[in-house]
Amino acid sequence: MKRLTSVILLILIVLVAQAQTAREEIKANRQLSANNYYAYPTPTVKQKAAPKGYEPFYISTYARHGSRYLIDPNDYLFPKQVLLKADSLNKLTAKGKSTLNIVLKIAEMADGRLGELTALGARQHRGIAKRMFANFPQIFADSTEVDARSTVVIRCILSMTAECLQLQAMNPNLRIKNDASYHDMFYMNHKDKNLDKLVKSEEVKKIIHDFEVNHVHPSRLMKVLFTDEEYVRNNVDAARLMRRLFDIAANMQSHDTDMELYSLFNDDECYDLWSCNNVNWFLNSGCSPLTQCLMPYREAELLRNILDTADDALKDGKRRATLRFGHESCVLPFVALLELNHYGQSYFDIEKLSEQWRAYEVFPMACNVQFVFFHKKGNADILVKVLLNECEMKLPMESDLAPYYHWKDVSAYYRTKLAKYN
Repeated sequence: MKRLTSVILLILIVLVAQAQTAREEIKANRQLSANNYYAYPTPTVKQKAAPKGYEPFYISTYARHGSRYLIDPNDYLFPKQVLLKADSLNKLTAKGKSTLNIVLKIAEMADGRLGELTALGARQHRGIAKRMFANFPQIFADSTEVDARSTVVIRCILSMTAECLQLQAMNPNLRIKNDASYHDMFYMNHKDKNLDKLVKSEEVKKIIHDFEVNHVHPSRLMKVLFTDEEYVRNNVDAARLMRRLFDIAANMQSHDTDMELYSLFNDDECYDLWSCNNVNWFLNSGCSPLTQCLMPYREAELLRNILDTADDALKDGKRRATLRFGHESCVLPFVALLELNHYGQSYFDIEKLSEQWRAYEVFPMACNVQFVFFHKKGNADILVKVLLNECEMKLPMESDLAPYYHWKDVSAYYRTKLAKYN
């Protein structure tokens, strides 16, 4: 018994030693600091086999579009204008000039393509489709009906197309229906004016502003880019320029290019800029006391649709798939609403948030939530497991078969939660 206890303690010590802080993770892999611009990582964790006799027969998903160009024209235009003006006045260092050259090239690539899906974004969804087919071949056998829907945004429609074409290539007999309509936007990308007002309160805005003031330090970078400190003080919004250059640097992983700007930033700056973004997303989407823990309910209609659609699909027990394609601004609060792992928990101290809640774990480009349903011949009990980015998640209810859960328990828990919100 003492030996067993010693082994357990040793394992715990090793696990604690291996656990990394967000700062350490970002130092080891700077791409993580991109947060919602992080390119989808191919999952390496093997899924646990279903209980004996159970087979998958229905899958219901919500996925974000794949890697894209930046959306706001000022993401490219602002740094381009600032650096061009400084260059015309001979105020740029050699590093500033090379940075301008890269900004001009990436801005030219993005001309007329703001927010559009990149080639990598399409490949991400083809890869997800391949693994979905391989993981659950029973679902996609014979002439299974696949109902695929997208928001009306072109990058989402093209992501849906990439995934469905891959599935069709793997089984030409699949009956795939595609749709992208304002008719479905109430659950595919729901807007709630009351929740928007809550997160835009003066209190929340001040907390975000104060956090950024404390964590965005552009002075070192300005000395790298510009030859004249007085010129910077009088003519450059240094914090804004730093953030926009960082966005471009972070999003370059969305493109097939050898250009990079991450080398402009040191490890501390990457961490600090990420932490600002992380706090912002948590207050907008997570269970924050500052917003009465209501922001996850942005996706109440999406959850309701998944529950209702599943109930309809389970009635006949036939193989089928329901695929939805939307945005990270839906996936993040949806994951919090589902209380997957620890993402539904409430955190009070935003200065410590990075060690408790890391958005890059949830919503990289092409992030996805998969509900996979299993049945057993001669048994009416339906099991379900939920995958986040193709990794098995812990749900907020008990199960003797985790990560598999009894659907009756899952459905009851979430319907009760929705009823309380209403």
